Amino acid sequence: MTDKAAMKVLVVDDSSTMRRIVVNMLAQSGYKNVAEAADGAEALKLSEARQFDCVLTDWNMPNMNGLELTKELRLRPSYAKVPIMMITTEGGKKDVIEALTSGVTAYIVKPFTPPIFKDKMAELLAKRG
Repeated sequence: MTDKAAMKVLVVDDSSTMRRIVVNMLAQSGYKNVAEAADGAEALKLSEARQFDCVLTDWNMPNMNGLELTKELRLRPSYAKVPIMMITTEGGKKDVIEALTSGVTAYIVKPFTPPIFKDKMAELLAKRG
């Protein structure tokens, strides 16, 4: 699907400020169909109710973190190939490797600039299965 406006994107972060920043960057890039969740548990409920085309998640959150969310989503056939981007302050090589081996498609470290975010989104969607 190349129609950004129609793509269903789920933004998961316990920080409402960070969610707003990501949602605004998505809107500036043409993504209009965006849902938000405050943690992995809420995101999992939303993902059961509707199919998202892309998931952008923080790592460190209460109830269910982004790594646990990624692993849970990857167990579901409908999310086996959905692109998942980890957006986190965890920037160590070990963290990146752990996230990628757990099923994350792309990784971006906070803080980031709008051009970096836009490039990562393009890279993420190029990897869609």
